[in-house]
Amino acid sequence: MTTSTMAPAHSHMFLGADHEKSERKTWAVIALCGAMMIAEIVGGLMFGSIALIADGLHMSTHAGALLLAALAYTYARKHAGDARFTFGAGKLGDLAAFASAVILAMIALLIGYEAVARFLAPAPIDFAEAIPIACLGLAVNVASAWLLSGDGHSHGHGHSHAHGHAVAHDETHRIATEDGDVILEVFEDGVPPRFRLRAPSRPALSAQAASVETVRPDGARRLFAMADRGAYLESVDEIPEPHAFAAHVRLGEQVYSVAFEEHEHAHGAAARDNNMRAALTHVIADAAVSVLVIVGLLFAKLFGWLWMDPLAGLIGAFVIASWSWTLIRDAGAVLLDMNPDPHLAADLRETIESDGDRLADLHLWRLGPGHLGAIVSVVTRRARSVEYYRRLLARFRGLSHVTIEINAG
Repeated sequence: MTTSTMAPAHSHMFLGADHEKSERKTWAVIALCGAMMIAEIVGGLMFGSIALIADGLHMSTHAGALLLAALAYTYARKHAGDARFTFGAGKLGDLAAFASAVILAMIALLIGYEAVARFLAPAPIDFAEAIPIACLGLAVNVASAWLLSGDGHSHGHGHSHAHGHAVAHDETHRIATEDGDVILEVFEDGVPPRFRLRAPSRPALSAQAASVETVRPDGARRLFAMADRGAYLESVDEIPEPHAFAAHVRLGEQVYSVAFEEHEHAHGAAARDNNMRAALTHVIADAAVSVLVIVGLLFAKLFGWLWMDPLAGLIGAFVIASWSWTLIRDAGAVLLDMNPDPHLAADLRETIESDGDRLADLHLWRLGPGHLGAIVSVVTRRARSVEYYRRLLARFRGLSHVTIEINAG
């Protein structure tokens, strides 16, 4: 039995790609909320407004929840290389998100309790003061949401990267020939993967005069004959996984070589930053409640429907509780090391077993946003080294820490 990690240079830096940017944005929102909190409390004391003081205290709980997210970002960054964390500090954001979601659930319960109490015993409302404060709170929340979402960009760039003319992008190549360009692609949209050859700017291709030969990193070769499908030529045989190989395209007497590199990144739940998601959820939840409160207050003022105010609060409580449960579920799944990407797990199995080996055991878990850990146990009858499987799994860019175990079959 042989064991190895994916990379010789062992690193446990499993923070999200936008970690420092998210940290800065969270601190900026805390500064905004803190300034508004102080202004409301001081203004309430100066002008004798209980409503302003109450909203300022509410803003303090909002800032406190965001502070939890910011401190998690800062602590994780400062301790990213701390050897005491066996798999790095990437999960700290998920821990903060879980705690933040629990706080959200408590806020939902408090709002719900207050709403029910107002239904049973309606209280007089100072509309002239309450409506402007609710509008001010909405403006702060909209600004906070804008700051948090900011100019960050998604890191789901697809599964291929261009590194010059000889590397596939989205598994498609344009080959320049003397008679015009030919397009070679691996087509697998809802069907088994096959090569397709098209000639949009040259005479029609002949299936008898065309073929594709693949050469894989281990030296294995395979020749694919082509069949005429009218608008294009298609390989008769399917292309086995992984789609990482050199492809030699024969067109008559000429041979053109291109290279396919297939990379799979962590996506969906595996790539999601739950800490930023929790911070944004706090802001959006508060904004949603502000909108509902404004609507409820306006209806209560215009039509005398005092019950609209607690009804708006009750609806807001249900919305916040729903978001809280979703966040608790997702962050808890990470903390409990549940499989974060079943699709990736299936691809790993298919890649290992595509050449006769058997995947005896697979453990896949999340180390941090966009970073996955895996323990792969392979049963094989061939004399294959850890390096062979390391190269085989190299296309799974989301795998940041892999242990490979080889057993004789």
